[in-house]
Amino acid sequence: MFPIIRLGPLSLQAPGLMLLLSLWIGITLTEKSAKAYKVLAEKLSNLILIALVAGILGARIAYIAQFPQAFAGNLLSILSLNPGLLDITGGVAAAIIGALIYGQKKEMEFWKTLDALIPFFGMLAIGLATSNLSSGNAFGTETDLPWGINLWGMKRHPTQIYTMLAALLTLNLLWPPKQNTDPQAGTSFLTFIAFTAIYTLFLETFRGDSTLIFGGIRSMQLIALIVLALSFYFLDKVKEL
Repeated sequence: MFPIIRLGPLSLQAPGLMLLLSLWIGITLTEKSAKAYKVLAEKLSNLILIALVAGILGARIAYIAQFPQAFAGNLLSILSLNPGLLDITGGVAAAIIGALIYGQKKEMEFWKTLDALIPFFGMLAIGLATSNLSSGNAFGTETDLPWGINLWGMKRHPTQIYTMLAALLTLNLLWPPKQNTDPQAGTSFLTFIAFTAIYTLFLETFRGDSTLIFGGIRSMQLIALIVLALSFYFLDKVKEL
């Protein structure tokens, strides 16, 4: 766990820095492969930028609305890069709304655009796992396995590393697109989502900070099951187009 990176007199928050680095790599890879998906790189870059700005603003505003006391002593902390001061649900909702508005305005094809965004989503998943590793969030349950890491007073499953490797493998399987194939628009993205749901469903078993609902069900596993079912449903639909 390395929450702070010190460069001389500078102290940088590692979780935010790792996330920003992964986003930059994701945008770069998306731009480079846009032509293969028959989507304009400029439109993709603008779409990502608008979604990111809307998502960050939405996540911070939603967090402030829920926990105003967290910023009462120091208003400048509103500008903090700490991902822990963001509300994920509010951020995702704002990002989706911003992206949909821009995509509709620029007449971007829905499924082709999502296919082209696979490298961005893949790097985002890797970046979130790296950010969690540096902050100690999303930690694992206790283990005596030799590759366990010492965190929060005990040896734990390195669930952040598990997730990072699973996200990297998923990205490697689906990107870059094969040159000699031309799959139906949407199938690559939906396959990516299905793989992500599958490894989330499995790796959540090793998490030590899972939110439990309905008397012991892990909420992320329930969400992963729903997402997996929806991805299979839409895979059948796009193949009929």
